[in-house]
Amino acid sequence: MARPFGFTYTQLGDGTVTISHRGREAGRLRGTRAEKFLAEVGSGDAQMVMARWTGAYKFGNERVAKNHPRNR
Repeated sequence: MARPFGFTYTQLGDGTVTISHRGREAGRLRGTRAEKFLAEVGSGDAQMVMARWTGAYKFGNERVAKNHPRNR
């Protein structure tokens, strides 16, 4: 799988975090979810964290791979 890129995030004054992908809003986090996101993005690969939090890291082949005999 190719590494994710093009993600940015903005923390607003009320604690809300907006995640954008290539200039379009991909997700909005509030409260404790926003705090957890900020802690995680500061300690890891920011692009991968943002992709995972927005759900953009899945591309449809996960079910097929899960049912493959070698993965049972």
